[in-house]
This record gives sequence, C-alpha cells and structure tokens, in this order.
Amino acid sequence: MRRALALAAFAAALAAAQNWFPLSASPIALTRPAQPHMPFTVAGDLGAIFGQADGTFEAWVFPVKIASHFRITAELADYPIPIDLQDYAATIEVNPERTTITYSHAAFTVKQHMFSSRGTGAAGPVVFFEIESVRPLTLTIRFTPDMLRMWPAPNFGLPNAEWVDGGYYILHTDNNAFSGAIGIPGAKPGIMAPYQERPKTWPVELKLSFDPKTQSHQFFPLLMATGKSSEDLRARMVNLNKNWAAQYHQTADYYGHFFDQRLTVETPDPQFNLALRWAEIAIDQAQVRLGDETGLVAGYYSSADSARPGFGWFFGRDTLFTLYAINSYGDPALTRRALEFLLRRQRADGKIMHEYSQTAPLVDWAALPYFYASADSTPLLVMAMWDYVRSTGDADFLRAHWAEVKKAWAFTRAHDSDGDGIYENTEGTGWVESWPSGMPHQEIYLAALDRQSCTAMSELAAIMNEADLSSKARAQAESIGATLAAEYFDRPRGFYAFSRNANGSLDRTATAFPSVAWWDGTYELPKSEKMFDRWASPEFSTDWGVRDVSHKESIFDPLSYHQGSVWPLYTGWMAMAEYRAGHAAAGFAHLMQNANMTFTQDIGAVTELLSGEFFQPFGRSSSHQLWSSAMVLTPALRGLFGLETDALHHVLRVHPQLPAAWETATLRNVPIGGTQRADLHFHKQGGKLLIEATTSTAQPLCLTNGTGECPTTTAAVHRLELNLPPFEVNLPPTLPTPGARTASPKIVLQSDFGFEIEGNGGSSVALDVRFAHAPTRIDGATLANGKLTVHFPPGSGYQPAAVRFHW
Repeated sequence: MRRALALAAFAAALAAAQNWFPLSASPIALTRPAQPHMPFTVAGDLGAIFGQADGTFEAWVFPVKIASHFRITAELADYPIPIDLQDYAATIEVNPERTTITYSHAAFTVKQHMFSSRGTGAAGPVVFFEIESVRPLTLTIRFTPDMLRMWPAPNFGLPNAEWVDGGYYILHTDNNAFSGAIGIPGAKPGIMAPYQERPKTWPVELKLSFDPKTQSHQFFPLLMATGKSSEDLRARMVNLNKNWAAQYHQTADYYGHFFDQRLTVETPDPQFNLALRWAEIAIDQAQVRLGDETGLVAGYYSSADSARPGFGWFFGRDTLFTLYAINSYGDPALTRRALEFLLRRQRADGKIMHEYSQTAPLVDWAALPYFYASADSTPLLVMAMWDYVRSTGDADFLRAHWAEVKKAWAFTRAHDSDGDGIYENTEGTGWVESWPSGMPHQEIYLAALDRQSCTAMSELAAIMNEADLSSKARAQAESIGATLAAEYFDRPRGFYAFSRNANGSLDRTATAFPSVAWWDGTYELPKSEKMFDRWASPEFSTDWGVRDVSHKESIFDPLSYHQGSVWPLYTGWMAMAEYRAGHAAAGFAHLMQNANMTFTQDIGAVTELLSGEFFQPFGRSSSHQLWSSAMVLTPALRGLFGLETDALHHVLRVHPQLPAAWETATLRNVPIGGTQRADLHFHKQGGKLLIEATTSTAQPLCLTNGTGECPTTTAAVHRLELNLPPFEVNLPPTLPTPGARTASPKIVLQSDFGFEIEGNGGSSVALDVRFAHAPTRIDGATLANGKLTVHFPPGSGYQPAAVRFHW
C-alpha cells in the first residue's frame, strides 16, 4: 500500500509540472527544408542529441548513450492509417539554444524542440513536443534503450525497460548501481508483453494522447536521466519535470547574451557575418563538463551502434589550435579552463595529452595508446600559452603555470635523436597517423611548430624575467628556421619537402603541411612563392577547400584520411598563410569556402573532412568539428582583418586585406586586453583605408600596422590611415552543388601590376575588382559595371590567363 501511494504521488508530481511558454526565433536562426540524411547536433555541458533532419536521433547524458533510433508514429482519430512522422519532416530550424524539427501533415503539425542545457544546474538534453491538430491523436514514440557508457568503459548488457506509472521507464542494466530513466509525464506504455508469452524483443514505446480541445498550448517534455537506483531516478525525474523549463530559459538567456562581450562582424556579406557568429557558438557547444572541470571535445556525430559520438573525446591539439580563435573573439575564461584541463593531465616528463575519453576516469586510461599518442600537442601548448598572454595581458595565469610550460618546452628539447636541434616524431605522430612509405622521422609540420614554440618560449621567458632562457629559446628558433630552409627546400621545384628521414634523405611529396609555418605570425618559410602558386591552383585547391596532398602525386587518394582528402583545418592553415604572405585573393577564396560550409551539412557547424574529388563529406566525417569552426574565425580575424593584439604593451596591430566588394566593415567587441573591448570601423576612401578604434572610455592604445616600438596614447578614439594596394580582386564566394567536381577558376598569382588566373578552357569569369586609382589600360580582361571579365583560351581542363593593369 505504501509503495502504491508513493507511486501515485510520484505520478501526480510528474503530471502537475507541465509547461508552456512562447518560443521566438533567434536573430541568427538558420532554417531550411528538412533533408532526411543531413545531421544535426544539439550539445550542452552535460549531454547532447545527435540526429538527422527527418527527426530521428540518439540521446546522451554524458558519458552515457541512454537511447537511440527514436521514431514517431501518429494515429489520428477516425483516420484509419498510422502516419510515420519521419516522412513528414518539413523544416529544421537551428537556434543557438535549441533545434526544432517541424512535422507537417494536412491534419496536424508536430514540433520537436530539442535543447541541452548550459550553465549552473544543467542536467543534459530535453526534447519537448508542441502539437496542433484538428482531431485527437496519439503519438507513439519508439526507441532503442541503450545505456551504453562511452567507449572504452565497460558496459552491462542490454537494458531491461520497466514501466513506472507517471509516464516513464526505468532502464535496468546488469549493474544494480547503473540505471537510466526516460519518459514523458502523462504518457502510457506501449507493448508490454505478459509473463506467459514466449520470449521476444518488443519495441520500447511511449504513447502520448493529445486532445486539441483541452491540451493546446502545452509542451510535452521527453525527459531522461541516469542514476544509481530506482529511488534516485524517481527523484531526478520529478526534479527534471519541475525544472526543465527553467533550464531552457537559462540556456536561451545564455545565448541571448552570448555576444554582449564576444566579437561580432558587420560586413556587406550577411552570410559571412552569420558564419562567424555560428563558429563562435559551435566552439562554445564543444564544452563538456567532467566532474568539476570543463574541457573541449573534438567534435560530434551520431554514434549509430557504437559507443562514441564522433570525436566526442577531449583532444589536446584540437583544443590548442582552437584557442587562437577563442582568444581572437574574446572568451579568456574558456581559454583558461581549456588550458588547465590539459595541464592537469601533463605527463611527468612534460608531454601534453592528445586524447582523453569522457570515461577515461573509469578505466586505466594510461594503459591505452591514445593519451599521449601525438607529438604536436606539446609545442602547441607553449604556443597557445603565449597567444593567450599576449592577447589578454594575463601574466598572472602564466606565473601560475610557468613550471608546466617550462616542462613542456624541455620535453621538446629532449627529443632530438639526430642532433639537428629539431623536435622529432619519435615521441608520437606529428600530423599523419599513417603514411604509404612509412611513418616520418621528422615532419616539416612538426618542425615548423617547434620553430614557433621556441619563439613563444622566448617571449614567455622574457615576461618571467628569465633572460638566459629567453635568449636560448630565441637562438633555438633561429637555428631551426635556418635548418629547415637549408635541408627541406627542394630548389628545382621551389617546394618544401614533406619530411626528413632518419638517414637524412627527404620525402619530397608535395603537401599542404608547410603552410602551418605561417600560423602564429612569427615565422615564414623563405623562397616560397612557387609553393603558394601551386597551393592556389587546382593542383591543391578544390572548390570546397585544400587537399593535403597534390593530386599529381602517386600516393594521392581523395578518399584517404591523410593523402588527398580536404579538411577545413588545412584550408584554414592555408588561408592564414596566404593572408600573411600577401596572397589575399587565394586567402579570401579559402576562407569563404570554410565560412560557407557553415550552411551546408550540420547547419551552424563545419564538418571534419571531405572527399578530395567530389564535394561531399566522408560518411565518417564528424559533422560538428571543433577546429573546423575555428578555421572560419582565425583566418577571418587574423588574416582578412589582420588583427594582432599585444595587450601587455597596449598595442593593436591591424593588417587588413578586405575583399574588393567591401567598402566598409565593422568589428564590435574586439578584445584589447583584460576586460577592455574596442569597436573597429574600416572605410575605404579612394586609395586609402581609414580605420577607427573606439572604446567606451579613454584607453591607452597604439593602433598600428607596423612592428617595433609603438607609442600609446590614452583616448576613446584612435585612428589609423593606410594606403590601399593598387587593386583588389577576388572571385565571388560560392560553393558548388553536392557531388560536383572542381570547376571554378583559381587566382594563382598576384602582384602590384596584375594577376594570373586559371579556368576551364573556353569559359569566362566575372571577378570583383576595386582600384585605388583607375588604370589607363587593362590587358587580358574587360571592365564593365564594376566587374572584371576574363576569357580563358580554348583547351581541355584548366587553362591559364594573365591580366595586367597600366597606370
């Protein structure tokens, strides 16, 4: 009797707390028709929903996949056929705080709202249904109970679903201390086979009855939780039902004020402006809590029948490359949390972690091969610390972790087996995890990072008043640079080799990896002009990004992970290198390929990798990839706008290379150190670019595009006037249709007097162009209505054309 009364009270508590409130779309909401196999991601601190635009999904309360294969059937009164809602998925609307799938039938509309809460008190994912109907209907929600802890933690068999009055199931596993719960308050169970029936697996179902006369303007929340016992879960479900609406409002408020302090852009291209905002949100959604810590996971994708949702682990190098974007848009607290997450897992000898599962604390993670498998996280840690300190001026954070930073740099110096002074791949993979001719001894990728980490270490040691260490690190950086120029440069081809073998020979494969040498702005590879020309050409550049290996190489494979596929990561490295080296047209093309990818697959996010031959992501590509979104932001803010902040000395350097069609642009909330922000306004006027930095109160600042000493002035408005180049030219940014091959023209070479471009024989292209002063003659193109038209000579495949301006 006591248990029956308790269950009745529990059922009443669940039913009593149903909510309804108006929902409004975010100003940056993205909406499109529902394409059934296109993925979506709804991620929060403690859980996520991964699904497809037909409405099917799987649900995680990290680190547990509670259930998957959710599908919904509707039965309408006096309408004698069941209706599979997945066939009626009409639209998907993605807001920062929620994603909505709308099912549209002639007799009803069902909206499947999904969010995963963020902030204090967050409890994981919630799906809440909103129904309108001309007749009463019943929704049957079928799903597969999983109760799978993220790999490699042990699991406890297929869960058994026990119905509990009140509208939910307890999912029992073979471990009495590991259970889950899932349900909708007021729902009824589906098939419940009697004990007498022969053993058979029946679908797990929730049946939700809806009467339009009495239940309109009501949400029906699908709640889920994990716990140790039935009593624990009962309390959690009651609490969730009382509080899920408050958690939704908290999450909506978080994103509603997300850009109050973070950087935003206003340019003539609204899609570009949106892409940068969504890149910041996508990065923010990669935060996952582990105990009392928060780290960044590498990416998300549905797990199918596995126990790992895409790259849902914490990654070292993915985080560290992404921190450059975070520092640029101004979230120093997130950078500190991410760095401390990695530093707490630094190995005793100084090495920085590579991969860490969300269930690593449940297993002997150190005995598995993933923890420190990568060699590049360690130099990247030093680089990222320097970037954080110069971006924020936060020397106290450096002091608190100086011992760990020195230990990381000492690790790189201790692993130089051939004595050439360069950190090697002997302590883990540099970039590639497989290579046809065997794993490299010393990759130019890793060596270039080593060069930049030594420069970073020199700067950090100077801040810490360790002059000898600063001088030693500076000399090491210069030595590495000289060695790379002497040993890696292939003079006849004008290209840098992929790697150096232990016997001193070179692997001369032409790759995109040397581009990382320009990453942090303190280094560049000399004599690189021919390399940039080839990178910009169809040899490397597809219409959706940069292949990592030339399609002319014998090892080229457009379906491989490392020998010919397109990663937005590589495209971002390349765009940064091109902007830093003055190849603005190619840099803009590659930047916009990444930016436009925001709207193509998992809308609001950028995918992990694509085919090197056709415009299509790999089937295994994590659709919401952390550093892919970062590679929209960093090339935009540090490349196109050329921002470099030295907060320690109150200096903001700008090296803008705006596209031809942009006469004006504004950046708001540009971080200039500490809590200080500035708005930057760019305006072209004839042959000049006028830049104005404004702050809410007078601030000490030097606004410059130069290097060296920079005197500061204290004011609320700082101005800078720059000369524009003789001309600006670029291709209007577009992505091809899915499945297309590369066909767009490529600007491969640019000088003060003209440019060279390649396009399909017999075709023509109209380019955006702007002149600081009108030319007296143009050779190789015609100018009309502000567009420059180039005709390519006849022939098969890509053909070259040259355009020259005369003044």
